[in-house]
Amino acid sequence: MSLDAPARTALLERYRTGPALLRQAWLEVPAAARSWRPSEGRWSAQEVVVHCADSETYAAIRIRLLLAERDPLIVGYDENEWARRFDYAAADPDLALRLIETVRAHTSATLDRVPEEAWGRLGRHTQSGAYGTDDWLRNYAAHLELHTAQIRRNLAAWEGRA
Repeated sequence: MSLDAPARTALLERYRTGPALLRQAWLEVPAAARSWRPSEGRWSAQEVVVHCADSETYAAIRIRLLLAERDPLIVGYDENEWARRFDYAAADPDLALRLIETVRAHTSATLDRVPEEAWGRLGRHTQSGAYGTDDWLRNYAAHLELHTAQIRRNLAAWEGRA
């Protein structure tokens, strides 16, 4: 289902405010809890933040491919494998947060210049099939909100541990 202009505007605003939500959630986590994992195979708050940085840099390329290329191919990736291979547990979360803020600001400014007729372009995602600009916006408007909630769930679990 294609987005109308008001729905797109609302999603773009959510997209813009995502980094502040994520940073606030990170700041609420005590230093002792930042690397704590709620269970085997689950990410710590730090790993969540670093994942978001990788995801944001890739998302910035994805929307540019969708807006500028003919029949773009959006390649999926295994986020758990990235977390392992790139050792998210040892990465700098403050650097990751700054990257997220910068990439989102730059992409937001780019999207502000996109003409209305550019929205609705389609490509193909290697994991989910047809994938367009509206799909991208729905996904990434919510992405940092979802991970903000994940960080807060981690914190609640850390505070409630026996």
